[in-house]
Amino acid sequence: MIGRLNHVGVATPSIDESLKAYETLFGARASGAPFDLPVQGVRVCFIDLPNSQIELIEPLGEASPLHGFLARNPKGGQHHICFEVDDIIAARDAMRAKGATILGTGEPRIGAHGTPIIFLHPRDTGGVLVELMQAPQEGHP
Repeated sequence: MIGRLNHVGVATPSIDESLKAYETLFGARASGAPFDLPVQGVRVCFIDLPNSQIELIEPLGEASPLHGFLARNPKGGQHHICFEVDDIIAARDAMRAKGATILGTGEPRIGAHGTPIIFLHPRDTGGVLVELMQAPQEGHP
């Protein structure tokens, strides 16, 4: 059921500062310009890796859900991991049937890759916030 690791989400108080660090330390560059996801309260920027991506996420406005995370981790840090699934509805229903808690309304929403996503509560996944995303169609990031 679970597919490839799509990305590791890293919360940061500043995407610009994080990009400088990734470039200086690893020679990594953003795969595109940062962009806002107002519905999720975040600004996002991806760094392509040979086998996955890093998703840098910064709070967007005072209502951002990242503020709580950054209050506990002021310098930022790993926020979530994201796995691809073939069918987000089937994955959601399977997770519920196995007793997992789907965060939010339980209905998929559109994520940064333009595909439906859900998040699983960390208490059900060994303390790790897990995002499941419907795998992008071929030719899309």
